[in-house]
Formats: sequence, C-alpha cells, structure tokens
Amino acid sequence: MQLNKSSYPAYKTFPEKVLQFGEGNFLRCFVDWMFNELNKKANFNGSVVVVQAIPQGMVDMLNEQDGLYTLYMRGLKNGKAESTHETINVISRGIKVYEQYAEYLKTAENPDMRYVISNTTESGIAYDDTDLPTATPPNSFPAKLAVWLKHRYDTFKGDASKGMHIIPCELIEKNADNLKRIILQLSEKWGYEAAFVNWLNTACTWSNTLVDRIVPGYPRERMPEITAELGYTDNQVVEGEHFHLWVIEAPESLQKELPFPSIGLNVLYVKDVTPYRTRKVRILNGVHTTLVPVAYLYGIDTVREAVEHPVVGKFIKAATFDEICPTLDLPDEELQQFAAEVMDRFRNPYIKHLLMSISLNSWSKFETRVLPSVLEYIKRKGTIPQHLAFSLASTIAFYKGKRGEETIALNDDPTLLALMKDTWAKADGSDASLKTVVTDILGLEKNWKMDLNKVAGLTDAVTRHLINIEKFGMQKAIEMI
Repeated sequence: MQLNKSSYPAYKTFPEKVLQFGEGNFLRCFVDWMFNELNKKANFNGSVVVVQAIPQGMVDMLNEQDGLYTLYMRGLKNGKAESTHETINVISRGIKVYEQYAEYLKTAENPDMRYVISNTTESGIAYDDTDLPTATPPNSFPAKLAVWLKHRYDTFKGDASKGMHIIPCELIEKNADNLKRIILQLSEKWGYEAAFVNWLNTACTWSNTLVDRIVPGYPRERMPEITAELGYTDNQVVEGEHFHLWVIEAPESLQKELPFPSIGLNVLYVKDVTPYRTRKVRILNGVHTTLVPVAYLYGIDTVREAVEHPVVGKFIKAATFDEICPTLDLPDEELQQFAAEVMDRFRNPYIKHLLMSISLNSWSKFETRVLPSVLEYIKRKGTIPQHLAFSLASTIAFYKGKRGEETIALNDDPTLLALMKDTWAKADGSDASLKTVVTDILGLEKNWKMDLNKVAGLTDAVTRHLINIEKFGMQKAIEMI
C-alpha cells in the first residue's frame, strides 16, 4: 500500500500560503515540519506549494503521495536515545517549473500567498548575466523569483498588502540581502518600473536566516524495517535529529504571523543573525574541525566515539567550553547550553559520522572555523589556548599522511598536499626540524591570511605539541597538555 490521501484517513487540505523552492530532504525535515506544527498547534491553516527549480528532482514522487511523507526524528533527547515518527501533511502539490511554467506563474495570482522559502544550495543565490525575463523559465533561482514577484505585482496592481515575506535558507552569509540585491539588479537590467522596485523594498520583507539541523537524508538501508513498521510504502521518508534551530532576522509583523516560538519550536526572531552564525561556525563546525585530527590519530573513527572517549572526550570538552565559548559575545548561559546540545548531537547513536568524511579541506576549515577562536582567546586572555594549539599541531601531524602503518587518504587542494609532503620530507625527527615544519606551515599566508609565526607564543606552543605527538604518540601527547 502506497502512502497517499486515499490510504491516509487523516489527510487535510489547507489554503496555499507558502511558495517553496526546493523539495529536498532538509526543507521537508525542517521548514515543512514547522509549518505542519503551526497547522496543528496555532491554526496557521496553510499549505506549501513546492517548486522543483531544476530539471531533475523528486516532485513526481512527492505528487504521487499527494505531498505526504513520513518524518523520523532520531537522537538524544533529554539525555536518552529516542526515535519518533509522524506523517507530515502540509505540502499541497509540487510544480516542475521547467514543464509547468504557466502553472508556476499562476501561483503568484493567489491572494493567500504570503511566504517564499528557498534552499537552492549555496550556489543557488547567484547572478546570471544571461537570464532574460522572457525565458520560460529563466535559468537562475533569483531570476525565476524576480519574474514571479513581478507577475504578482502586476496581478494585484502594486497592492502593498500582497507583498511577500521572503525567507531563504541557503547556507550563505546574509542570504536574504544577497537574494534581494540580485533581484534588484535584474529588475534594473530588465527595465522593470520604479514602482515595482519600490514594492520590493516596502511591501516585501527580506529575512536573513541561519538554519541548523542534521538531516542524513533518505534512510535507504533502513527502508525494509521502516516499511514493516509503517505498514505502507513511502518513497519520501526523511530522517533528522531532534535538535533544530532557525534564527530569523524579521520584523514584528512576521513574528506575529508565524508564531513558531509560542508552540515550542526553537525559532529565534532577532535583529542580527551574525552572532548566532558565529556561534554555530565556532562551536558546531569549529569543534568538528578541532577534534578530527586528534581523535583520528588517537585511533578513533567516528565523532560519537570521540566525544564518548574518556581521554579524547575530555579534550574536546575542554577545547569547547574553556577555549572556544569564552571568545564569543553571546550570554555565557546561552553559549554553555548550545555547546552542551552540540555534545549531545555528536553523541547521537543513530548517526554514524565518520571523522574522515569531515576531514576534507581541513586547512581552510581550520582557518575559518578555529583560527578566529585562537586569535580572540589570545586577545582576551593574553595566553595561548593550549587545546586549540594542540589541535593545530595534530592537523600538521595528520597531514604527514600516516596513522601508524596506515596511510591516511588525505583530501585537500593538490597544491597544498604537495607542499605538505615536501615540508614533511625535510623533517628528520629532530626537534629543530619539527620546528621548521611548524614555522613553514604557520607561515603560509595564502591559507591563514597572515603569518601566524608573528602571533606571540603560538609557534613555540604548536612546536612543543608536535614534538610530543611525534616522539610519544597521540595517546601520550594528549595527556601532556
């Protein structure tokens, strides 16, 4: 039996209020679930029209199931492993814009339409100089949205009450600001009238956002078990962790229309998303980058093992709570809570997160995710954060390319890998040669945007840790911090 409105007696229809670009796992596990919660708990009384903005996608399968799908949420909740599932009944239909362009534009004529959601990947919000308003459809996502907004403006003769709340979820900084900038650029290029541009600026709102939820995707390996549990076939099952966070820069009008916090969802309406983005990058992403070389060289293969290990876990917590959190400007209680939640997320028994899978481009990641914490800690405390310095030394050791007798499958820029190989080839194991390795690597201004040897005490600290790692091995060196 297939999941659809015939096999799901509780199926409901709602007025279409949300235009969503993207039908992938993340939006269905995150935004669509939240709108489903609003329908259940806050009488939102709205549904989502999903737009497949590229030629290939999953809209056909979604339509076969009348927009219905099963969401599994799995992970630690209040310290205990918990797996729950529910049917999400909030998507009214899916539209393939390359085959149903007229139907796509027709959704702009719906007076109930109020919100635009998107997740078109980091490269989706980009200007395409070849886009034309006469194309059916234009190529880029911003151009598709620009044409849709112009059609809505024309349909309602510039009525300010028919403006849209535009809430992109792409993982780029200032996502809404960038989207708006491109649409204004296209409007000027295409000769759209000044009154339309004014409508975009005054009748529409543009909310920068930060989204955070781990969504592993379609659980292919578990589908026989899931199908037996559900008693029906669902080709659109999606899995995610319990944790969720949506930070939205929004006017009061949007907060009143979408009262996510009042129904218990972890949605923050803020004036500036920047400190929350910094918190996520420094703590969630930064801790990942910090732990990978240390844990892997210790002999550990997954994030969960690392966090739960009596020695490596202690190292990770010290780096997080004692050295990273003090460099951030949000309230300490809030930072401590977020960091504790991150530790629980890393311990999720339902997700096998391999360290090697997140070791890609470790040098550029260290520069953007960890180095700011190192420099800010030194600025505020006047001393070197030893756990982060140890992680830097461990990253240098990691790029030697060996874990015992095992060759590490390094994955980084080929030029950088060749440079690391040459640097390590000059080392003979002596303290002096290891200091040369550290000095050469910390002096890579192209990677660090500065010469790290000029940071007082850093070269010596990293050198000392690298000598200990090389002489005594990771298991002994980590105890010597």
